Amino acid sequence: MFAIDAAARERGLDHAARHALRWEQARPALDIIKQRVEEANGKALPASALGRAAKYTLALWPRLTRFLEHPELELSNNLAENSMRPVALGRKNWIHLGSKEAGPRVAAILSIIETCRRLQIPPREYLAAVLPGLADVPVSRLADLTPAAWAARRR
Repeated sequence: MFAIDAAARERGLDHAARHALRWEQARPALDIIKQRVEEANGKALPASALGRAAKYTLALWPRLTRFLEHPELELSNNLAENSMRPVALGRKNWIHLGSKEAGPRVAAILSIIETCRRLQIPPREYLAAVLPGLADVPVSRLADLTPAAWAARRR
């Protein structure tokens, strides 16, 4: 599955083409995997490790294959995990934040910063453009202020 997505990235495919590629190449492999898991589920004792693993896999099958219907979904959350590593490493340094509300606020700010970095938007420029008028923006228009929407308007 990862090789299929890597090939799509290398070829610079858009979501529609990536969807077609996944459907053409990943779907048959997933059908074989599901068939083998179902066979194992039928042969294994329900309380055995294999039986529990097969039952668990089949219960989560719709979630495991959701990427086939939604080409914008990544197979892995490695990008998010790697971008949050500095947060995990710096946690002890941030004990001074002092309130329970501070953690979610810091997480929201870091999420915006990492989104800017991923989209190659200078975070300082984005924040300087968005923050001054933020108090006057109705909640219904907040989606227009996301880094992706902001960058799209600038192009």
